[in-house]
Amino acid sequence: MSNIILEMRKITKEFPGVKALENVNLKVKEGEIHALCGENGAGKSTLMKVLSGVYPYGSYTGDILFNGQVCSFKDIKQSEELGIVIIHQELALIPELSIAENIFLGNEIANNGVINWNLTTIKTKELLEKVGLKESPNTKVDAIGVGKQQLVEIAKALSKKVKLLILDEPTASLNEDDSENLLNLLLEFKKQGMSAIIISHKLNEIEKVADSITILRDGQTIETLDMKKDNVTEDRIIKGMVGRDLTNRYPDRTPKIGKTFFEIKNWNVYHPLHSDRKVIDDVNLHIRKGEIVGIAGLMGAGRTELAMSVFGKSYGKKISGEIIKDGQGVQFHDVKTAIDHGMAYVSEDRKGNGLILMDDIKQNITLASLEKISKQAILDKNKEMIVGEEYRKKLRIKTPSIFQKAGNLSGGNQQKIVLSKWIFSEPDILILDEPTRGIDVGAKYEIYSIINDLAMDGKGILIISSELPELLGMCDRIYVMNEGSITGEVTREEASQEKLMTYMTKSKVRR
Repeated sequence: MSNIILEMRKITKEFPGVKALENVNLKVKEGEIHALCGENGAGKSTLMKVLSGVYPYGSYTGDILFNGQVCSFKDIKQSEELGIVIIHQELALIPELSIAENIFLGNEIANNGVINWNLTTIKTKELLEKVGLKESPNTKVDAIGVGKQQLVEIAKALSKKVKLLILDEPTASLNEDDSENLLNLLLEFKKQGMSAIIISHKLNEIEKVADSITILRDGQTIETLDMKKDNVTEDRIIKGMVGRDLTNRYPDRTPKIGKTFFEIKNWNVYHPLHSDRKVIDDVNLHIRKGEIVGIAGLMGAGRTELAMSVFGKSYGKKISGEIIKDGQGVQFHDVKTAIDHGMAYVSEDRKGNGLILMDDIKQNITLASLEKISKQAILDKNKEMIVGEEYRKKLRIKTPSIFQKAGNLSGGNQQKIVLSKWIFSEPDILILDEPTRGIDVGAKYEIYSIINDLAMDGKGILIISSELPELLGMCDRIYVMNEGSITGEVTREEASQEKLMTYMTKSKVRR
């Protein structure tokens, strides 16, 4: 008997104007963790949506064989009945419901249409124990962090007697500890005989857990590698993904740093709901023309809260302190004032706060600067198209046309749209919050090149990132935050992961 649990043969899937998958082949063995890698837009998520029935039989060509049987899934329910369960990158939990209600939603334990809550609670406790989550089944999902929510999703999958677990970017929004716990949990499931497919851009995680890896590029299968037999390295994976060697992860740049032109002095911010809780405590920082400055810190250190509070007071209450630009004190009463004074902010949540997913590319690109393509409050549609096409080419946004909805594009291309929007606003200061989260190495390199070009044009760049190698590879100077305060400042020459981690776990130095 073959030990292949899943085989996908010559899968082809087309959307209007684009072929997302072309003759893709995939084999997964019983009891293995199989990684699926590729650049944003390579077709990874599309392939898994075909497998799980999100894209039903008939909307694609090719064959799916599960345990040797040909499958024709019309919807997710049919694939789940066979034990194929997918956990998407955007968690599908209902915040207002309890953990138990979420786990058994659509799969309720009931007699004659009446839910057996006692048995539901007992089963939930058993599932939570399996995933190592010590929470009450009655706890509401919005009361627990993202890492725990990911475990609830896995418990939900286990409740469906999963045989093949598919995880799409499972650690994209998790901190290091939560990521480590999740990966260890996957290894434990593997010992119990479960098969898994993991999609991830974090190549170090793939090296840790995967037994084999299939690489997609431009909707086609490039190769499948055995992680041990083929002596797979990160460089080998990257070459398969991007079609070339990427010898340097960060583009070369010779900084041309000018004088200080932006300062934040004695900046204090209180929580928007808990007015007695200080979130940002007496922060001071400065940025020079042409300088790329980083902010490092653990989750909850206050990095995003600082950025949003400065960007037109879009976060916080009882905000005090000074903002000095070009030697003059300025007041950013709201987001529009901040934009008018040459400030831009790329949110860490591009889908929630950076884009209007239902709008097309050109509309998203011009959204923050409508006055530049309007006359007497009337939008000039021709100008909008010209601007959209200009930035599509300039930032190499992969799309059939500027009329494509932003929500249909890959994460890397969505991030380029957000960057286009703010570059079009012609800012002096650009704050980038997790600019490459959930983006593959090839797209990262392109975004790093865009950032370098902006710095060479004399812009001041502030990068917030949870990836220390990214800060070390890109920044001229790095501030470190912990508990809402600046705990250290290091130059490019003296910076190291060890030094940053020391400051990240250090309390504020009182003067």
